[in-house]
Amino acid sequence: SYSSDRFVKIGASATYRPPIRVANMSVSIAILPVAGRGTRLLPLTKSQPKEMLPVGRKPVVQYVVEELALSGVRRLLFVTGPGKTAIENHFDIDVELIEHLRHTGKEDLLEELAFERQDIDFLYTRQRRQLGLGHAVLCGRPMVGDQPFVVALGDSFIGPTGDSRIVERMIDCFDGEGADAVIAFEQVPAAEVVHYGIAQPAGAVDGTHFVLSDVVEKPSAAAAPSDLAIAGRYVCSAKLFDYLKNTAPGKGNEIQFTDALRACIRDGGKVLGVRLLPGERRFDVGNFGSYFQAFLEMALRDPEYGEQVRNQISGLLDESHNA
Repeated sequence: SYSSDRFVKIGASATYRPPIRVANMSVSIAILPVAGRGTRLLPLTKSQPKEMLPVGRKPVVQYVVEELALSGVRRLLFVTGPGKTAIENHFDIDVELIEHLRHTGKEDLLEELAFERQDIDFLYTRQRRQLGLGHAVLCGRPMVGDQPFVVALGDSFIGPTGDSRIVERMIDCFDGEGADAVIAFEQVPAAEVVHYGIAQPAGAVDGTHFVLSDVVEKPSAAAAPSDLAIAGRYVCSAKLFDYLKNTAPGKGNEIQFTDALRACIRDGGKVLGVRLLPGERRFDVGNFGSYFQAFLEMALRDPEYGEQVRNQISGLLDESHNA
């Protein structure tokens, strides 16, 4: 139920605390950089954050939050910017909406708001200048302090079934190996390595994790050291904040998170990679092509309307073929 004694106010948000005990975790806070303007998705993102774009029945960032919650992360720090208040509003408890659904006989729809009742503290800070992903992560330092932390990009989620525990596996690796950082990687076609940061493994890539000797940013297919692309999830020790602080701005006057990770590796830091499992995929909404693909796949998987969508697409394809 939505009884008021379950609510605890955290800044501008309320969190639901069900009577469930969660095991202690060494990494309990995640930084979600969501300050980017989403210019590659204009005009769609002119007045709406790209992280709030719908993919199937949910906005992208809700998939990210649910993924982190499933891995046991209970404090989420959003690094926001101008025009991002819709994200804060989405994760607030909307008492007026709840009462409206009750009074209009639509209580069955309350289940669609179940995400509001997750045992999560939502925290927010601002990236006052657009100086890149590394700078956005550094903006979280005052609230994270000396704790290890997760970085989860707010415009991509690991799917498609919504039960990925990649972050949990990364935290286990971080703890078990005494790592300075752990990065998630996804195998991509050779022709696509030019779009990603690519792993350069120090040895064989097998088992649960592998050691990194470098990360190469957007190499050509011929020069790529592997076909493993960064999948938008990181687990880091607090020392990464120092590397970010000392990282010089690069292209576009931006501080690159990858540059800080590379510096850590060069200094002898232990940086490991963990691969997504078969069936896990990163869905990115950074451009229209990847956004359309993500929306279409999640729509086709919808338990109520998936078959209808599939039939409609088949009909359109038949019409196009016969035209």
